[in-house]
Amino acid sequence: MQIALGSDMAGELPEAVDRWLRAHGHAVRRFGALAPEADDAWPSVGRSVGAAVAQGEADFGVLCCWTGTGVSIAANKVPGIRAALCSDASTARGAREWNDANVLCLSIRATSAAMADEMLEAWFAGTVTQNSTYRAMIAEVSKL
Repeated sequence: MQIALGSDMAGELPEAVDRWLRAHGHAVRRFGALAPEADDAWPSVGRSVGAAVAQGEADFGVLCCWTGTGVSIAANKVPGIRAALCSDASTARGAREWNDANVLCLSIRATSAAMADEMLEAWFAGTVTQNSTYRAMIAEVSKL
């Protein structure tokens, strides 16, 4: 899969995510502070990764900023994006399964590389529910 990876700052967490993605056979396109001469402000990074996913240039996105909140807000402004700020593997799996989230957001301050590995494993193992109630809610939020 093609994954859009963005961060407003370089560092251990985004590099650990990049390594995990590549080790699991994904192609990675880097944005923000991870790409030469790119705008690294969190609104721009979130919007850029969101656009890559929404336009089909990437299958999923992963975003990082200090709290993870800023990039999730910015990405969610892009039509078709359902960005989820996650802090553990169960939440990451649930975001994929029940919300059909297509962008995983992580806090640089609060997420260790080991925790990110667990969340990425859960995210990619998650399958979107076919339960009609959840599908209706996902469709409803997609219209907002």
